[in-house]
Amino acid sequence: MAKQAITLFLEEWLRNISGCSSNVNSTNSSSSSARAIIQAWAELRDSLQNQSFQPHHLQSLKTLLNSQTSLHVADPQAKIVLSILSSPHISLPNESYPLFLRLLYIWVRKSFKPSNDLIDSAVEVLSHLFNAQFDSRKSPLLFSEGVLLLGAFAFVPSLSEGSKTVCLDMLCRLLEEEYRLIGSPGEHISDVLAGIGYALSSSVNVHYVRILDSLLGIWGKEGGPCGSITHGLMILHLIEWVLSSLINIRCFEKINVFAHEALETSKANYVPFAIVMAAAGLLRVVNRTKMNGLGFDTVSKLRGSAEDRIESFARDIISRNGVTNADNDPTCSLLLQCISLALARSGLVSSCAPLLMCLASALLNEIFPLRHLYAKVLDFPHRNSARLGHDEVKKHLESVLFKEAGAITSVFCNQYVSVDVESKGVVENLIWDYCQDIYLGHRQVALMLRGKENELLGDTEKIAESAFLMVVLFALAITKHKFNSKSTQETQWDVSVHILVSFSCLEYFRRIRLPEYMDTIRGVVASVQGNESACVSFVESMPSYMDMTNGTRISCHHSF
Repeated sequence: MAKQAITLFLEEWLRNISGCSSNVNSTNSSSSSARAIIQAWAELRDSLQNQSFQPHHLQSLKTLLNSQTSLHVADPQAKIVLSILSSPHISLPNESYPLFLRLLYIWVRKSFKPSNDLIDSAVEVLSHLFNAQFDSRKSPLLFSEGVLLLGAFAFVPSLSEGSKTVCLDMLCRLLEEEYRLIGSPGEHISDVLAGIGYALSSSVNVHYVRILDSLLGIWGKEGGPCGSITHGLMILHLIEWVLSSLINIRCFEKINVFAHEALETSKANYVPFAIVMAAAGLLRVVNRTKMNGLGFDTVSKLRGSAEDRIESFARDIISRNGVTNADNDPTCSLLLQCISLALARSGLVSSCAPLLMCLASALLNEIFPLRHLYAKVLDFPHRNSARLGHDEVKKHLESVLFKEAGAITSVFCNQYVSVDVESKGVVENLIWDYCQDIYLGHRQVALMLRGKENELLGDTEKIAESAFLMVVLFALAITKHKFNSKSTQETQWDVSVHILVSFSCLEYFRRIRLPEYMDTIRGVVASVQGNESACVSFVESMPSYMDMTNGTRISCHHSF
């Protein structure tokens, strides 16, 4: 993973790769001038010499952190920070502690070889801060900065094993005892996960399982953070980064422990969406990284453990919720979203019916949730429809899930080709029914919104247009698979009629001349033209005037 070698700030990388671009730390997007940075350090030195910390010193801290990307903190400057933090004569405001910790984090991540003696001193300062003084100063920001810094210290290659152990012990106690400080929104979760990632990548084995327990179990604790698709993606790429780091330092024992604890052992406190994304992280490493030092049998075992774990959750979803998730269970929705993104980002994955069913459910209900949106608008015709649905539609269009619809559709089509005939038939019918539902639903919504809420209607049509592209790609996969010598003519005729009907339902959303669309049309039209009953079936599928005015459901008549 070439990108990992230049990843200085893991938390920033996690935010960017998961689609969370907002910077929730104390730093700003602006950058301070070189003169302002020099002046800020001078004022902090004066604070130490005068044993006094005034409001303008707090502003100096903020000035330095405005330039986190370009700021370099050398050992002498880190020593100033530690001296201020450890001085018994300087009274510091609570707001300053996270800022000082962030400066130490910049120092340890950017220094080519930070002084081990200084890190040892820093560990003593942090030990005092998080043991004796934490209760009076605790805050979500101090908690997240502490976890981040402790993990970064433990990741320093040259640091003694004793100091690393102390850091990991403090980090574990923070995660286990103060996890509620993360809060439900989890606005500092990228910093916490980065600290965990550094810790898991440390060259020592102590507390490895405890840290892994926090990573995969913290989401299910009372008062802990609520899981989201963004957090799931952070977990996926965190595991990718961690395992790649362990491969680089040839620490294969930890990789096997990870597979055993996270994938092969069922722990009641581990949360399903986190396990799925962790498994995907391992698959991504197996598929994209040369596993130098690991034998073929070991790599195959790792791949099998990850795939089996994801498949087990997919099978559980289908057995409990079916393919439609009719109860709109939010836990099920999150898991469907995570499974679909996990398969899209992890690379090659073996095909199976439960995964295909979950991908179909995710595409039709989570990625292209048009039936839900139409029902919402139609159920409240006398309310402010724009206010009711527009924020939701805008948010969905900007979501990472919708942006990766193409990749997920590609995985869906690949899974379809390799599963059993019965599962193929179930999924085909789901897609055909969806197309007819969209035809009826959009026609009613368009009549209600056009001329009144044109922006809401336009954004809804963007989702529908992408849904049409999905249907086209799926239809092409079907024709490539079934239009061969092994398929009967009756099968080809039946498929052709369904594709023509479905395309007719969504033709309104065809904005561009897709080669996949033209290839599919040529194949199915040639098939239908050769059979009179197939032509009749297609013509009879067209709704009558009465059906169109009354909104009756379309039906595709079979005459074979």
